[in-house]
Amino acid sequence: MTFRVIDTETCCLDAGVVEIASLDLSETGISNVMSDLVNPGRPIGLDAMAIHHITEEMVADKPRIARVIGRYQGSAYYVAHNAAFDGRMLPEMNGAWICTLKLARKLYPGIKYGNQYLRYALNLQVTPPAGLYPHRALYDFYVTAALLMKIQQDSGWSAEEMVAISNEATLLSSLKFGKYRGQPLAQIALQDPDYLHWLLANLRDLSADLRYSLNFYPNGADSAEQTHAASPAGE
Repeated sequence: MTFRVIDTETCCLDAGVVEIASLDLSETGISNVMSDLVNPGRPIGLDAMAIHHITEEMVADKPRIARVIGRYQGSAYYVAHNAAFDGRMLPEMNGAWICTLKLARKLYPGIKYGNQYLRYALNLQVTPPAGLYPHRALYDFYVTAALLMKIQQDSGWSAEEMVAISNEATLLSSLKFGKYRGQPLAQIALQDPDYLHWLLANLRDLSADLRYSLNFYPNGADSAEQTHAASPAGE
């Protein structure tokens, strides 16, 4: 069985691919490594540039995503760390998505779940290409591939089980933006439940996990410590 581990870098949080890279992972190891810089047809945000260091000059003469996406298609399984994001950036993919972020949250509770944090917390053996660095797609997918191998080893989950877990709604523990950024959702629900209702009513581009969490916490405001079938995910 082959998994296509894939990663993108973008102009901003919600659009404009500037880099795409993938590798195929199977029982025999890593193969079919591919990467492309992409002209997004729009400015690259400074916040994004400060993370991945891909400049507008680097992509000025590169093709648009529609010209290169075909060679990344054709896999039964795509793997990404936060697959909801990469899947939204790559709607042309027809395979099932596996999210190593959600798998790690379920398998390794109580830690942080950034790719680089997990690399060291789980002692992943990673040998990315020389001269690259974290937050470049051609670097990050090596970490994701090593994480997937570790998850398979520790869990014994089949591909179908990993897809099912990846599709489960995750109860998030804190808010990542806005006036309560970084604060526990349970606490916000107790102090200002109307704010969570306002987010639901006014923000359309919410992830499925965040929408699920915003719906849950106001309803649980009278008992923030109640047990729920979906355990809050650590940050």
